[in-house]
Formats: sequence, C-alpha cells, structure tokens
Amino acid sequence: MTTESKPAPALSAPPTAPSATHHPQLTERQQARRRRIIEAATGLAGRGGFDAVQMREVAEASSVALGTLYRYFPSKVHLLVATMHDQLERLHETLRRRPPTEDDPAARVVRTLMRAFRAMQREPHLADAMVRALIFADRSVNAEVAAVSRLTTAIIVDAMGLPGPATAEQLAAVRVIEHTWHSALVTWLSGRASIAQVRADVETACRLIARPAA
Repeated sequence: MTTESKPAPALSAPPTAPSATHHPQLTERQQARRRRIIEAATGLAGRGGFDAVQMREVAEASSVALGTLYRYFPSKVHLLVATMHDQLERLHETLRRRPPTEDDPAARVVRTLMRAFRAMQREPHLADAMVRALIFADRSVNAEVAAVSRLTTAIIVDAMGLPGPATAEQLAAVRVIEHTWHSALVTWLSGRASIAQVRADVETACRLIARPAA
C-alpha cells in the first residue's frame, strides 16, 4: 500500500464551505439556520468533545432561540448524529474531487477509510463527540443514524469504483467493512487500539471485496 502523499481533508471544513445536505421541506432561511446550528455544534464539540455541546450554548452560538433549536434537533444526540452526517458529506465531496487511484477496489476502500480516519485524528474531540452520539442513539434517532449509515455505504461503494451496481454479496461485504470501521473508531478513541491496529482491521475487512462469489 502506498503512503498517502496529500494531507487528509480536515474533519470540519470552514464555515463558508457548503454542505451537500438539502432539505426540500425547509425554506432557504431555515436551511441557513440549520447550517448555523450544525456549525455551532461542530465548533463546541471540536473544542471540548461531547460534554461541551450544551443545547443552550449551541442556541447562543448559532443565534437561534432555544425552542427553535429543539424544533430542528430534539436532543444533543440528534444534533451530533446530524453533525456526523454533515462531516461525512464534506468528506464525500472531497473524495469525489480527489478519488483513490489504486488499481485494486479493496485498496481503494482502505485508502478512503484511512483518509477519513486521519481526518478524525486531526480533530479527536469532534470525532469522539460524534461517535459517542451514535453509541447513545436510541430509537428516536433511527432516521438520523440510518442516514449516516447510507452515506458511509455510499462512500465505500464509490471508492470501490464498480463498473455497475453492487451485487448483494458486495453490499454484504460493505456492511461488514462499515461495522469494522466504526468499531475501530470506538476502540481507537477509547485508547484500546493503535493506528496500526485500525489499519490492519480495515484491511482485513476490505479483503471481503475480492472474495469470489460462492
């Protein structure tokens, strides 16, 4: 595996960077308000992690009323899972502009996920806050968690560079890779795994991509 020659994209882009997220049910003004809320949560989490994201402080930093904030995001967990979706969208756009170039699909996925991991390394407090939110999410956050999962799947499938739609077996492999990556993030953030171990686990899971069909 070649060493990444370009720096990983920052986990949080500058506030002026547009997000690919679009909610057609929201007006342009509401879209802008939602963007300010997520930017405020990103900043607070980046400085102090999960505990630093307090809804009242998010409301103040984003210049919205506390009641308005709760209409957009019923809880801190909802907000931080949405923040993770936003960060993944930024990463997805970066990877589309500068996709992995390895010949092997498995190697391309490894390169992509490790780029994402290095971006999280750059802002460990933010990464910890978002991953903790996923862990704490209950059924009320199912829609937001499912959106994060779909986007992660899309990132992996795009990295594979398939000539056509993914097969059922390939999608099963993608799910295993996704689970492995999230688990590796948790163990790294908790100090139970090194970067080398994370890469080894991701590479092992990605070998499933090349497994011949039964």
